[in-house]
Amino acid sequence: MTASPAATHGPVDPVDLTARLVRCPSVTPEEGGALTLLSDLLGAAGFECTRVDRNGTPNLFARWGRKGANRSFGFNGHTDVVPVGDRGAWTRDPFGAEIAEGFLWGRGATDMKSGVAAFAAAAVDFVRDTPPDGAIILTITGDEEGPARDGTVALLDWMRSNGEAMTACLVGEPTCPDRMGEMMKIGRRGSMNAVVTAEGVQGHSAYPHRAKNPLHALVRLLDRLASEPLDEGTEHFDASTLAITSVDTGNPATNVIPARAVARINIRFNDAHTSADITGRLRAEADRVTTETGVTFALAVDVSGDSFLTPPGEFVGLVAAAVSAETGVVPVLSTSGGTSDARFVKDHCPVVEFGLVGRTMHAVDERVSVEQIGQLKAIYSRILRDYFA
Repeated sequence: MTASPAATHGPVDPVDLTARLVRCPSVTPEEGGALTLLSDLLGAAGFECTRVDRNGTPNLFARWGRKGANRSFGFNGHTDVVPVGDRGAWTRDPFGAEIAEGFLWGRGATDMKSGVAAFAAAAVDFVRDTPPDGAIILTITGDEEGPARDGTVALLDWMRSNGEAMTACLVGEPTCPDRMGEMMKIGRRGSMNAVVTAEGVQGHSAYPHRAKNPLHALVRLLDRLASEPLDEGTEHFDASTLAITSVDTGNPATNVIPARAVARINIRFNDAHTSADITGRLRAEADRVTTETGVTFALAVDVSGDSFLTPPGEFVGLVAAAVSAETGVVPVLSTSGGTSDARFVKDHCPVVEFGLVGRTMHAVDERVSVEQIGQLKAIYSRILRDYFA
């Protein structure tokens, strides 16, 4: 694929670029041609482009300007998309990028090919029209919707090894619940999953004293964990949550006490905790129940990311002011929602998130307002102008 003439001889149309990206069937972990398209576009505009693929995961690093510049503004995003699901339920081709009723339709239109198109278009136009004293870096992954082990993490590892750095970064994920401009993200809650395995002694349910029922102990543990709030919230975060998502024994018999029971727990936590703190709390409570019941517990924890916050200040204010200037709406500074790749970027440089209204992301008939794509490019363009002013 090659860049369109507009990419090098005039303003880049972010709607057209979004459409071309949507037509790339880049369901995780397939690249689908999306990163090749972007590399061609950015390369034609003078960006130095490098594929940073790792373990079969496609990633793209692109920099305009001098390596090691004092100011290097970064954009981060992803071109991979979730599966279509029931294709018959779609009213339009999920990879057709049809424009109708004021929307561009297709998988990834909202999450987040429109965001990538908007910041790529803004960056290309900016360096062509007003070359900045500094560098612009784009880090684009094909593994945000998947395991996320070899996507943005791989890009940041590569940057560290090659002396590349961003001084600030904006992640272009959808952030607005209902109307354009109403919310930006200055942090995210941490997320972790725990698998709790209770080991008892199997026996006949008519003779419970001869068995050691793991379910009774597990239910006791789960009740204590769910009944005791982790906190009441902090200055910038809502209260942390603990949700029991599954309890299984694999026991089809009604007269057998099983030897084992397994529960799964999802925890979303704020900046009052670290994942290590919460893991310690889970282990301590499990040890208490073991003392009371004799049932032992094994705990396996998987941490998606710890909580983080980019405190309100110059960078946050610059982004908020650009959003307000282009939309007439003052964005709420939020830490709500799930996780994003900002959880990795925050270890590299200050990071915030701003993007489109995300109401249809991951849904059947995913679509994005054509008008909002243009607005988003204008916002990103203003952020670049103000940052390098």
